[in-house]
Amino acid sequence: MIASEQPQSSPATTAPQHVVVIGGGLAGLSSACVLAARGHRVTLCEKNEWVGGKAAVLHTEGYRFDMGPTILTLPSVLRRVFAEADRNLDDYLEMVPLDPQWRCFFEGTSAANTTENTVLDLVADVDAMKQHLREFTGNDSAADGYEKFIRVSEQLHGVSDRFFFWRSIGGLADTMEVGGAFSAAVLKDVLSLRMGRSVASVVRSHVPEHRVSQMMDHFTQYVGSSPYASPAVLCSIAHMQTEEGIWYPLGGTRAVPEALAKLACELGVEIRTCTDILEIQTAASGVQGVVTAGGETIPCDAVVSNCDAVRTYRELLQGTPAAKAFERKQNYEAACSGVVLYLGLNRRYDQLLHHNFVFSKNPKDEFDHIYRRGELAPDPTAYVCAPSVSEPGVAPAGGEALYILVHTPYLRSRHDWKAMLPHYREVILDKLERTAGMDGIRDAIVTEDSLTPEDIHNRYRVLNGAIYGLASHGKFTGAFKPGNRRKDVPGLYLAGGAAHPGPGMPMVLMSGWIAADSLDQDARAGRLDVATVGSTA
Repeated sequence: MIASEQPQSSPATTAPQHVVVIGGGLAGLSSACVLAARGHRVTLCEKNEWVGGKAAVLHTEGYRFDMGPTILTLPSVLRRVFAEADRNLDDYLEMVPLDPQWRCFFEGTSAANTTENTVLDLVADVDAMKQHLREFTGNDSAADGYEKFIRVSEQLHGVSDRFFFWRSIGGLADTMEVGGAFSAAVLKDVLSLRMGRSVASVVRSHVPEHRVSQMMDHFTQYVGSSPYASPAVLCSIAHMQTEEGIWYPLGGTRAVPEALAKLACELGVEIRTCTDILEIQTAASGVQGVVTAGGETIPCDAVVSNCDAVRTYRELLQGTPAAKAFERKQNYEAACSGVVLYLGLNRRYDQLLHHNFVFSKNPKDEFDHIYRRGELAPDPTAYVCAPSVSEPGVAPAGGEALYILVHTPYLRSRHDWKAMLPHYREVILDKLERTAGMDGIRDAIVTEDSLTPEDIHNRYRVLNGAIYGLASHGKFTGAFKPGNRRKDVPGLYLAGGAAHPGPGMPMVLMSGWIAADSLDQDARAGRLDVATVGSTA
């Protein structure tokens, strides 16, 4: 379990700080709760009318849609945040496990050695999954390879627990500090990371079968990066998911930020919505305060920024030496963006589970379009969420609140989504009809809304409309994001998908915990008012 060996919580601080949390996304809420539980005074400022960031909700004509993340894994991370305040998550949130975890729809291709469309369910139990794979492929090769892959994933998960999670990490050198002396055991762990290899290469070395390997690639889609360019250590995600499962919070994933906001209020956090922060004020000794869009200055001892890391430096610290140094030294690329269709249907499709992937015929070409060319994939993979399978109340009787996500390039200046969306909508709906058998979907639509990369960029302070923060590309160091504790600006801490340990619901929640824990440690040690010299990692 990911949280099995977590650092112990510190008792409430004897030197409470006033902390401003910029942004009320999942990471910001996580930070606010942990800091308040440890005795600090916390003001959370959110530019939108709601907290939860992308985990927003849309109500229309009797349908309810989660607008952002829909897959909850690693509930132990969320439990850890509530445990900081001696609270039981189950008193705030009801969750149900989903197994099968996904249903996969494949179009018949020569690569798959069949002209027929096929369906494969991903289940958590490895032995049961092996049996599924034997029946799906007609032999033992994919089943045995999958089992070996999960063993590799478990090993990588263990290394991540020891060196990567629950602490501020900004680069490989930081992991060595955590590990202490460079022993034979540490060397073994480093070698096991398979540095220099990609997720796709490790997957296919175990399971070359076209469809099964494509399903396994999509464990990494939580981080919005190409498996052909992402480091092998991200294969660890597979074991994390199979070990703790996939869960659905009743009320939708929107129920997660609502539970966190309730906890924050109980702990005395001041939540100020419709309060956009335009500047972080700094001096030689570090953070001094923040300035709102309305011109108000809020003095504080420290800031946790739940904004995109690059935009925090580029906009909130604009013109400062730290911002200039960050721009010179860092070369971060935005992760992918996406188009989301919210379709209220007057019917259900019985072939759908709660979570579904409708796969492209050629994943390499698809990822090349999205990540290298910066173009829409002509034959995309669509993630389809049909929540009425688990909670019929999301739609009128017999209907479905269908959520469809297709990954796209991050926003470029040449992209005009007002012109691009109508055509791509047709491409997406054609794909669902052709590959998943969702015939007549257009005629079943009662209500329709959408979210484009341009909408995402304007609604949230993210980089170029990216859904998942920064890309995890680079076969050696692609897993590293900007560290949570900023050595160049004392009193500044980063949290969210564009900070360590990266995107995805459990990772951003952990990011918020790490930022809060680092701040709390620094407050106890009296470091917040002492300028430090170090890298901007």
